[in-house]
Amino acid sequence: MADDSRAGTDAAPLRALPGSTPLVFDSPHSGTWYPPDFDHACDRALLRRAEDTHVEKLYAFAPDLGIAWIEALFPRSYLDANRSEREIDSEMLDGAWPGALETDPVILSKVRLGKGLIWRNLDDGEAVYARRLRPQEVQERIESYWRPYHAAVAQAIEAAHARHGYSIHLNCHSMPAIAATFATDYPGLAHADFVVGDRDGTTADPRLTARLADFLRGRGYDVEVNFPYKGVELVRRYGDPARQRHSIQLEVNRKLYMDEDTLELHAGSERLQADLRAMAEMLLGLDPRGL
Repeated sequence: MADDSRAGTDAAPLRALPGSTPLVFDSPHSGTWYPPDFDHACDRALLRRAEDTHVEKLYAFAPDLGIAWIEALFPRSYLDANRSEREIDSEMLDGAWPGALETDPVILSKVRLGKGLIWRNLDDGEAVYARRLRPQEVQERIESYWRPYHAAVAQAIEAAHARHGYSIHLNCHSMPAIAATFATDYPGLAHADFVVGDRDGTTADPRLTARLADFLRGRGYDVEVNFPYKGVELVRRYGDPARQRHSIQLEVNRKLYMDEDTLELHAGSERLQADLRAMAEMLLGLDPRGL
C-alpha cells in the first residue's frame, strides 16, 4: 500500500497556492487526510481506493509555472467537493434535510449510485457507514469543507480573469482502468487514457477543448471527449465561456502512472507528468479569445 504521507490530525481542509497566469488547476478528490469524525464502517484500505490517488503529485509542477493550485486534503468519500451541496442522499439521513434537494434526474443518477455529496457506498457497493447520519453532521461538513473549497476555486478563477481578461480552469481527476459497478452509468467500460469534459461545450469554448484533446493525442494518448465523463459541479459552476471563463474536466487513466492494487506509482508516472507539464505550457501559450 502506498505511504499515506499527507494524512495528519492537524490538516487544514485544503491547500491553495496563488498563481500569476490565466490558468487555475484544482484537485478535489486526491485528499488523504481522514477527519476524526468520519466514523466509517468499511475498511480504510477500501476507502483509499476511492481517492484520485497521486493526482496532486502529477501536477506538482503547477505552482512553478505560475498556475494557481487548489487541492482538497480531505477524501472524496467523506465529502465530494465535485458535487452540488443539494446532492443529498435523503435515505442516508436520520431526520429530514432542512434545505432544498437536487431534482435534476441527470444529476441524481450519481445519488442513486450512492455517490452524492456524501457517499453511501463504495464503487463495489460496500456500505460506507453502519448508521444513518444526522442532518447536522452533513451541514457541518458542508460548512467546514465544501464551502471553503469552492470559495478557494472561485477566488482563484476570479483573480486569474481579473489579471488577464480570461481564465482557463482545469479540474484534475483520475479514473480506474475499468469502470466499477457503482462508479458510473457504464460499469465495466474500459476507459481511454484521457477523458476531456466540457459538458458538451457549455463550460469551455469547444475549440479550446479540441486543442487540448488534440495535444494529448499528439503525445500518443487515446482521448475521449465528453464520454463517459462530461464534467460535474466544479466545471458546471465556474465555467462560463461567454465571459471568457473556461472550465474543463480532465480525467487521466490510473494505469498510466500507478499500480491500482498497491496504489504505488510506477515508471510511467514520469513520462505522464512530463506530458502534463507540456500540456500546461501549451495552454499558457493560448489565448482563447483568439481561437
